[in-house]
Amino acid sequence: MIHLTIGEKVWQAVVYLILIFVSLLCLLPFLYVVAVSVTPESEVLRRGIVIIPESFTFIAYKEVFISHGIGQAYKITLFRTIVGTALNVFFTVIAAYPLSKKYLPGRSPFLLFIVFTMMFSGGLIPTYLLIRSLGLLDSPWVLIIPNLISAFNLVIIKGFFEQLPGEIEESARVDGASELQSLWRIILPLSLPVLATISLFYAVGHWNSYFDAIVYINDSNFMPLQVVLRNILLNVATQSADSIANSGAVSTFAVQMAAVVVTTVPILMVYPFMQKHFTKGVLLGSVKG
Repeated sequence: MIHLTIGEKVWQAVVYLILIFVSLLCLLPFLYVVAVSVTPESEVLRRGIVIIPESFTFIAYKEVFISHGIGQAYKITLFRTIVGTALNVFFTVIAAYPLSKKYLPGRSPFLLFIVFTMMFSGGLIPTYLLIRSLGLLDSPWVLIIPNLISAFNLVIIKGFFEQLPGEIEESARVDGASELQSLWRIILPLSLPVLATISLFYAVGHWNSYFDAIVYINDSNFMPLQVVLRNILLNVATQSADSIANSGAVSTFAVQMAAVVVTTVPILMVYPFMQKHFTKGVLLGSVKG
């Protein structure tokens, strides 16, 4: 047991109070968005800022799901996030593993080309012409294939692979394991923390991305969730109050807040399941003995 002095206990209490205050500051905007989305318009107009509603209504969510194509957008976004993240991690690992070996012929030029893409790009118009020549326009695959490997994430995984003890792979080779077997049975289990982190980076990027869909997709059936949310935020406010009132809905502001909640909550639910990998960190891949 560590015995703290009175001064240390006071300082610890002050630190906890500051952390609680900062946490509340971060949480209040989200609570406000959720509260407004389930609060009747009359109460919002009367109270102004609503954190805990006096009465509840879910008409705003009904308006969002029925009138704005959220269901189809959810399917596209889930497909993009799940399939895209799986392919991203797979190809990033396949590229990072050989580049982590110093004996790879041409390793330095390959790394130079990869780092070069982090600082320079071909530009929007050449990229669009390339996507069009490949026949990917108006396809959900255009949201995945062009960004299949992130150079930044590749460098992170490569650096992690380089930190793993080389003796482990050498012992596997002595036992007759091939490079792919060493990667699948030894390297990847030891690399779960970095793989979980990179997977979360890719998944959040897919979930929040909207610009590529605006540029490459014209078919509304292939629009992801964030584009639909953008359209709601831009168009709902321009709708006449009479049309929304006649449909039994709440204020346009509540519809906008409901759209924000619908598109934000699913990706927030992923974090608790990934937290254990972040806390374990590189200790999961440490060598005991």
